[in-house]
Amino acid sequence: MKHTPTIRSKIETELKQRGYSFSSFSKISGINRGTFSTMLNSNPPKPISVRQMDLITKALGYPEGWLYELYIDECFYEGKGHWKRIKPFLLRCVELGRKDCIQKVLSRLTEDLSYVSTIFELAEELHKGGKVEEAIPFYECVVENERYYHAERLAISQYRLFCYSLGDDLEKNRESATVFAQFRKNLPENHQLDALLKLANTYLKLQKFETVIFYTEELKILATNIYKQYTCKKVNNYKIKDLDTERHLIVYLGQAYLLQGSALERQGLYEQALETIPYYSNLTGLVAFDKLGTMEALKFQLWAKANLLHIQILMGDQVSIPSYVELIRNNPPEILHGLLTIVKSANAYNYSIDDILILFSEQIDEFRELSGNISYYPLDFNMLNYSRFFLELSRYYFNKRSYTEAIDSMLISLKASSQLNDKTYYIKSITLLFEKYKDHSTEEQRTEYEKVIKAVENNIKQMTS
Repeated sequence: MKHTPTIRSKIETELKQRGYSFSSFSKISGINRGTFSTMLNSNPPKPISVRQMDLITKALGYPEGWLYELYIDECFYEGKGHWKRIKPFLLRCVELGRKDCIQKVLSRLTEDLSYVSTIFELAEELHKGGKVEEAIPFYECVVENERYYHAERLAISQYRLFCYSLGDDLEKNRESATVFAQFRKNLPENHQLDALLKLANTYLKLQKFETVIFYTEELKILATNIYKQYTCKKVNNYKIKDLDTERHLIVYLGQAYLLQGSALERQGLYEQALETIPYYSNLTGLVAFDKLGTMEALKFQLWAKANLLHIQILMGDQVSIPSYVELIRNNPPEILHGLLTIVKSANAYNYSIDDILILFSEQIDEFRELSGNISYYPLDFNMLNYSRFFLELSRYYFNKRSYTEAIDSMLISLKASSQLNDKTYYIKSITLLFEKYKDHSTEEQRTEYEKVIKAVENNIKQMTS
């Protein structure tokens, strides 16, 4: 019968082979001789701490994490989990990237489901310490083992995993949002605010406008109720507990109306979109004597002015264009979104904007090369507007029969849409456009088109396999 080595038998073998006594090894390891002796010779032996294991490893010249697989049994001495040894061990495994040991410990721990709450607390500790990737297996463990569907820790774990998963792949974002959404109402109010804002933004990028309106309605009600509670407490001089949200409270109220207006505008419901603007155009009165709140309210004031001009231009009002151009010139982060508005309107109402394209030619060239910061918006939002802008610019050039510029712009849009995995909307529009004007393309442009389309198809295969 094959003998299974234990952590103590491995250490004893090393000492014998190297000729160490307890006394000599105590000197090089820094572990008290008596303590070391009780670890190996007592009956039952004294448990080894992870710090002591690391000192032994260093003294023997082995790499960090040596015998960690065997150390797992030390954490469950006599068949029971010992959190005072397990937690330091898990934290060391996190530091060393030992995901294998983490998974084995979590699997053993969850044989007793009373440990789920402890695992959640450790996940939150890692999250608050900025160890996002490292926290994932702990939150996943809670999700897999939580017995109560309505438990707050289950909702928070699902929320954390949703946040961590958001990136520039729109299809993956959709999948993550679908999984998380059912847990949102079990979150504490501070997390609900952030969760609803993230859900609304996610679905806006996915062109699911009715869903955006659904979540912004929830956000509007929740933010308004919380604001009223805080105002009432302030008036009555009650002690106010910090809400602990990612943003200032006024942001959630303003964004609820702003995103709702964006969803209506994207559907061509311009009159209804205009009705949302007054609700976020003057929020300064709600945050008097609050410096951060006032700064946020002033941002909404700028966006309200820009969005009013934006919608008027989309409705065909060319008189508003000079004011809009001046506004975006004075606010460079708004240039990409502003140019998208102008080109889209020019295509819809068939008027020339050559002078504006010349005015912003330097910025457009920077966009083409993706040099510098496109905007202060999140990357996936920027790339979505980037893709939309070059698609609209392509249409504009096609209408002018400037085919080379049109196809170059279209290829830029296609690459961005491919990067976003946005196969449901823009890629379809772009491929139809290319096929329509294919005869006007150069051999180099056709080669580039085939290359990007092949990459898109491979991406889709990977997603469905």
